[in-house]
Amino acid sequence: MGGSPALFALTGRVALVTGASSGLGAGFARTLAGAGATVYAAARRADRLAELAAGTPGILPVECDVTDASDRTALVDRAMAETGRIDVLVNNAGRSGPPDAVQDTPEVFDAVLNLNLTAGFHLAVAVVEAMPAQGSLSIVNIASVVGMVSTAPIGGASYAASKAGTLGVSRELAGQWGRRGVRVNTLVPGWFDTEMTDGLFTDEKSAAWVRRNTMLGRGGREGEVDGALLFLASDASSYMTGQALVVDGGWTAR
Repeated sequence: MGGSPALFALTGRVALVTGASSGLGAGFARTLAGAGATVYAAARRADRLAELAAGTPGILPVECDVTDASDRTALVDRAMAETGRIDVLVNNAGRSGPPDAVQDTPEVFDAVLNLNLTAGFHLAVAVVEAMPAQGSLSIVNIASVVGMVSTAPIGGASYAASKAGTLGVSRELAGQWGRRGVRVNTLVPGWFDTEMTDGLFTDEKSAAWVRRNTMLGRGGREGEVDGALLFLASDASSYMTGQALVVDGGWTAR
């Protein structure tokens, strides 16, 4: 077991991380770069990406709207042109929807699914199509406990649909692409204090709801999901595909 840390090493590998300008995505980019990968950190907010890259060697900022097909193509083309490979794709870009289903208009519902589910699917296809014939790839799609169980009154129908869809499409792609050297797994975080959950932990009633319904009695802390991400991205999970790894403090085991 003395050589086990090498299982998690990403030296010489190339990763794409979407939604990398803040929250979990920024942490994912730092974690992969810290393990030795060259990380193309993609998001719409170029200023946030520049700050991220300035503070972490190995991160290359890429302004990118993943719902735009031309931006997705440019992201993949840049990584392939500069490095000739993509070893890891982390589909993390996402947004929330309204918690009340009545407020989930057709336009809002479509927009949430487009960013949270559809865009990541098409990016995965683009990366696989760019792979060399004998290459290998680990795709990590970021879902949520909201896609596994009802979290009413917080969560929302469109968000739940997008994250449940992420779980389903990950299993399907794992089945379709396994013999091509592509592993597809889903990382399922619970409640973490991020930009997307702004207000959840500052409002005492909401924070108490999280504590009450989580077996560990608290929300997730910064960095507590990063080890799971590194596991799925690295050779430590080389015989794992089509699976969902849940990091939720026991939320879904209630």
